[in-house]
Amino acid sequence: MTLATMTLQAFAVHDIWEKVQKLGLVLITCLALLWGMSLVARAVRRAVGSGGGEVTSEAERRAKTLGSVLTNAARVLAVTFFLLMTLQEFGVNIGPLVAGAGVAGVALGFGAQSLVKDVISGFFLLMENQFGVGDIINVDDNHIGTVERMTLRITQLRDLEGRAHYVPNGSINRVVVLSKDFARALVDVEVDLATDPDRAFEVLKQVGSRLHQDRPDLVLETLEVKGIETLGPNGFIIRTLTKTAPGAQWDVARELRRRILLAFREVGIQIPYSQRVVHHRGDPPTGWQDSGH
Repeated sequence: MTLATMTLQAFAVHDIWEKVQKLGLVLITCLALLWGMSLVARAVRRAVGSGGGEVTSEAERRAKTLGSVLTNAARVLAVTFFLLMTLQEFGVNIGPLVAGAGVAGVALGFGAQSLVKDVISGFFLLMENQFGVGDIINVDDNHIGTVERMTLRITQLRDLEGRAHYVPNGSINRVVVLSKDFARALVDVEVDLATDPDRAFEVLKQVGSRLHQDRPDLVLETLEVKGIETLGPNGFIIRTLTKTAPGAQWDVARELRRRILLAFREVGIQIPYSQRVVHHRGDPPTGWQDSGH
C-alpha cells in the first residue's frame, strides 16, 4: 500500500469521523429540545392539576392538551432539523429544499388561513383558561349555551333547546361567561302605585331570606332590594339582586317570582293592571234628555 493511498484513507476516516461528530451534536441538540419541552409540559400539568398519573379534572385535561401540542411541535421541529443537517453533511444542497419548503409553507398558509387562525386562537383559549367545559357562555351575542367540548379548532355549545353549536375558535371575538365563580339573579317586581314601598321591600326581603334558608346550595346570599327602578302610569318597579351559584341564576329567578307572587297575594299587595278610558264619538252630551221629538 502506497503512502498516497494511506493518506487518502486517513483523510476519509477523519472526514467520516467529523461528520459522525457533527451528526451526534445535532442529535444531542434535538434530544435536549424534546427533553426540555417534556419538562415544560410536565410543569404545566403539575401547576394546574394534581400531578397524578390519571387525568381527573378539566384543568388537567386542558394541561394535557397544551402539553401534547407543545410536544408534537417540538418533535416535528427536531425531526426536520435533524434530517436537514444530515442531508447537508452528506453533500446534499439543502438550499433549494429549504426554499421550496418555504414556498409550500406560504401556499399552505394562504390556503388554510382559517384553520391556522382557529388552532392559534384555540391554543390561547386553552392556555388562558377564559372558560372551560361546563361553563355557560355567550359568544358574540349569537350563541348562548353550555360548553360541552373544547378542542384547538372548535368550541361546542349546547343551548337550552338542546341544539349543538360548533363555533370555530378563530371566529370568537368576545365571550361573556355567565357562570364564572358566581352569578346574580336579577328580578324586577312591579306593584300598584297605591302600595307602600317600605312594606313591599320588607316582604321581598322575607321571601329572599326564606329562599336562602331553603336552598343554601343555590342561593349564596340573601336577596338585596336595590330600590325603585322606574315609575309608570299604573305602578312602580322594584329591582332585586340575589347572589347565586354559577349557572343557577335562572332557576333562582323563577323560584323567586313564584314565591313573591304567593307572598304578595297573602299580604294583599296588588300587581298593577292596565286601565284604559274609551270615549265614543257618537255619545250624547252629559245631561241631555230625550224631549220626545
